[in-house]
Amino acid sequence: MNHELTIMDLILNASLFVQCIMGILVLASVVSWFVIIQRWSYFSAAQRAYRLFEQQFWSGIDLGDLYQEGSAKAEKGYRAIGTESIFRSGFKEFNRLRRKNASPEVIMDGAERAMRVALSREDDSLEKNLPFLATVGSTSPYVGLLGTVWGIMGSFQGLATMHQATLAVVAPGISEALVATAMGLFAAIPAVVAFNRFSATADSLENKYQTFAEEFSSLLYRQVHSSR
Repeated sequence: MNHELTIMDLILNASLFVQCIMGILVLASVVSWFVIIQRWSYFSAAQRAYRLFEQQFWSGIDLGDLYQEGSAKAEKGYRAIGTESIFRSGFKEFNRLRRKNASPEVIMDGAERAMRVALSREDDSLEKNLPFLATVGSTSPYVGLLGTVWGIMGSFQGLATMHQATLAVVAPGISEALVATAMGLFAAIPAVVAFNRFSATADSLENKYQTFAEEFSSLLYRQVHSSR
């Protein structure tokens, strides 16, 4: 009577080393999916925050009023991200130096430096955990292949102890080994797709943040010179 092996049977019957490889791949897949969900949530929030703040910023509202609105929200636990964070950092330093009656050059240098720091923080937030997805996507197939090669080697070594080598004898061992390759691909494919998608989104947002910082700097430049 033929007994059809299930995936679970193949995993349980695999050698300890191949099972360890499978365990590593399962763990990598679970963690990468957690990162994918977390990054998707963050990028969705970042894109939404960018659109909303752009509408506010270019609506003609007084910059001081816009800053005060953000301060009121911050007191309630709201954390500004993206262009709003860059705006608040630059405008806060701009006001601080202007109250000290600093020269226009000093005011602009301080405001632009504060915006560059905020921009760098936002870039770091956008790229957070993306290297992990790239690592999982690039290494998982090779880790799975290692498990497959090891499993096949074990199957052929087992043939040396048998008088008659048939496909029915060696097939289960090869099947067990190939599960490792399948797991490697299962871990790698979503990670690669997510990495490419998130990297493109991060690059797009970084360019938008940079453009906003330059436009805001121009507005501050006109404001500080017109008040002199």
